[in-house]
Amino acid sequence: MRQMPSSEDGYWIQENVISCRECDALIAALSSAKRSRAGARHLMNNPAVAELAADRRLLAVAESALGEAVPYRATLFEKSGKANWLVPWHQDTALSLESSFDAPGWGPWSEKEGILYAHAPAWALSRVMALRLHIDASTRENGPLRVVPGSHTAGVLTDERVLNYVRTHDETECTVSKGGVLAIRPLLIHASSKAQALSPRRVLHIEYADSLVLAEGIRLAMA
Repeated sequence: MRQMPSSEDGYWIQENVISCRECDALIAALSSAKRSRAGARHLMNNPAVAELAADRRLLAVAESALGEAVPYRATLFEKSGKANWLVPWHQDTALSLESSFDAPGWGPWSEKEGILYAHAPAWALSRVMALRLHIDASTRENGPLRVVPGSHTAGVLTDERVLNYVRTHDETECTVSKGGVLAIRPLLIHASSKAQALSPRRVLHIEYADSLVLAEGIRLAMA
């Protein structure tokens, strides 16, 4: 019998973090958010999202891995029969930053909707944890996240090395009930397939750091 994942695996699942009623209220609060095909980004300026991100129930999950936890970025991923896509195996290596700088291991840089981003070194990413709050249940039919347990310890990998790693290690499918949270480290290798069902799979992806200041002159941007 497989043991439940833990922080040592680079991810874990915590069910029943918020209620189904709170999920429905969040859906209503996000109804006017500007959307792309895959969802909506930069949602920390949404009052309902900012309040939820600072809720003690979510903070406790992030703090269990980070010690201190400050929410700084939120993104809605919305997969359905009308907006369906697959995500190839990858790591999350880009961080939102208040200003640009020149330092080893950072870059390339980009800008999305007025927010600066740079690919970050492993030491910075180790100070971040993402909580994927499931507004809808994630089932085997609606394109759940798939992960490679323990892969976050391999460091920042090229696309080729990510694929080589996946070929030689086992993957796990992460199904989560409505109101549950999947916590993942940014460097955990993950992917998702297209949904096979028409029912939506909405996930509010909230990123936390142990501090907004990562080093002198390097500060995360609220996004």
